[in-house]
This record gives sequence, C-alpha cells and structure tokens, in this order.
Amino acid sequence: MPVPVRSRFWSRFLFAAAVFCFIAAAAHQAAAQGPYRILDRWKLADAGWWDYLAVDSPAHRLYLTRGDHVDVLDTTSGKLVGTIGGLHGTHGVVFDATGKYGYVSDGGGNAVVKFDRATLKTLATIPAGTNPDGMVFEPATQTVWAFNGRSKNVTVISTKNDTVIATIALPGKPEFPVADGTGIVFDNIEDKSEIVRLDAHSLKMTAEWAAGCESPSGLAFDVPGHRLFPVCDGNKMAVVDSTSGKVLATPAIGDGPDAAGWSAKHKLAFASSGDGVLSVVDAATPAYKTIQSLQTQRGARTMAYDAATDRIYLVTADFGPRPAATADNPHPRPAMIPGSFTVIVVGR
Repeated sequence: MPVPVRSRFWSRFLFAAAVFCFIAAAAHQAAAQGPYRILDRWKLADAGWWDYLAVDSPAHRLYLTRGDHVDVLDTTSGKLVGTIGGLHGTHGVVFDATGKYGYVSDGGGNAVVKFDRATLKTLATIPAGTNPDGMVFEPATQTVWAFNGRSKNVTVISTKNDTVIATIALPGKPEFPVADGTGIVFDNIEDKSEIVRLDAHSLKMTAEWAAGCESPSGLAFDVPGHRLFPVCDGNKMAVVDSTSGKVLATPAIGDGPDAAGWSAKHKLAFASSGDGVLSVVDAATPAYKTIQSLQTQRGARTMAYDAATDRIYLVTADFGPRPAATADNPHPRPAMIPGSFTVIVVGR
C-alpha cells in the first residue's frame, strides 16, 4: 500500500529536522571543545592565596605568587622545585634579559624584590610605591616597571644597579601592564576603564584612552599587529589599536576575568575568568570571533601562556562556606579547603 504524500512529507521533515539538530549540536560541541583541552592538574599542599603567574620558558619553570612566598614548579613534571620566601604579599613576577635574575612585586612590603633564578635566593629589596602589583620588564631601557595599586603610580627601576630612576603618576588604579620591546609600555587603569601609554625613554605618560569595556584587569598584546586586548567586566574583551587607541571590537568572554594571553603563532587571544571559562578569540580576522569557551574550574581567573609549548597555566582551589560579614570585615573570604590548590594545564 503506498504511503500517503502527507505522511512522506512529515517523515522527510522530521528526518531533516533531526539531521539539522545533530549538526547544530555537533557544531556547538566542537566550538566548546575547540583546539584546546585540559591536559593535566597539579596539586600543591600549601594553602596560601595567589595572584599572578609567570612562565620562565627556557628554564621550564612556572612561578606562582602565594601571599608571603612564591612557589616555583617544574613545567615538565608539575613538581615543586623551590620557594622564594620571606615576603609579605606577592603579586607579580618578571624576568630580566640576562636569564639570571627575576623580580617580585611584594605588595605587602611596598617593595620589589630581586632574586637569583638559579638558586631562588633573594638578592635585593628595592622600595616602591604603595602596594606594587602588576609589573613588566622593559627591554629597550633594561628597566622594571612596578605599578602601585594604592598610590596610583609606577616605580621605574634600573636593572643595571637596582635603583629607582623615576616615579610616574597615573590617572587611577593600575592593573596589568605590557611592553612593545622598543620603549613603550601600556597599562590598564581599572577604576577609570582606561588604557595609558607610557614612554620608557622620556619617563612620561603620552596617551590616555578609553579601554572599550568596564574595569579592565588583564591585558594581552599583539605587538606586530598593534592590537591590545584588555579583559573586562560585563563578559567582554576589547580589541584596541595600540597606535591610535581606537576600539575595534568587543568579543564575548567569560564572567569575572583577571588575566589575558596572546599566541603570536596562532593569532589567538585568551581570557581566563572566575566563572571557570577560558575564552579563546580568533584575532586573525577582523571579526574577532570567540571560537572556544573551555570549561576549566570555578575561580580559575588567573593565567600564564607559554608560547614555546602553546600551553596555558591556570590556578584555583576549592573553598568552604563564606563567613558572615562583620563591621571590620564586610567582604570576608571563604576558607580554602586544605590540599585543594590546583594548577590546571591546558594545551592542544
């Protein structure tokens, strides 16, 4: 008996709809998976809080600022190889061009601490402004720039003799800085939603631009492409022309970002967010499309990118319930569950 035309039509329609849904679901899953995945998770026993991460790629070391100390891990094994101790409230780590020395912004000590990268022993303590936070090494002038969060200025330190050569006032609270390698430094001004440009030769601020999004924190930089990538509140990354300050795009990212990264090889910008999403933005085309939203772990909002291995390192931990607010502590932090501090390794 022949099948009625109406029945054949609905059968074909339902089949086509099923195929479409399958393709859409597969496309969504592919976008979620994308080129990157979680490769490993490393646990550390100590319970300190954390801030910035830094990769010393030639030495295969990962530096984790942990409050009163800095943990140093072997990136080939995930094992702890040493600690820089005796600090007060660490934030950032940068490395000089010789391969011998590093510098830690010790916010609680209002200082920058120089250390030996081979032995991890501290060599000098250099006074800075109030609560030095983000830092960058500027290679053209061989200087370290420590951006002071509370005094809203930047301390410029000569690595030739470890002395302060300038203190430059800023229009607001600084966050993460980047350098172009020729003497230009850029920094996010979080409370003004701005980016500032500074000249390492004249030691002056030379531009003040809108960041294109609210409360920028992390900042990545495509130097040859003249593109800055501040990451902001409101689930946005901005794409800013570093020659003009023009905002070119605002791709979507996760919620509560704190750090950003850049892959020159793959033309990708990264943003790590507190909601546990690592966003990957394709910067090879003017569309600046977010091509992946990788689920990592809640709280993994700080990251470091290793261009040599195309790996991303993120950190987070598990926490207990948040304590009740008091007049002395209106925004109490929940206690970290012992043994839960984790380094998440992401790669291809």
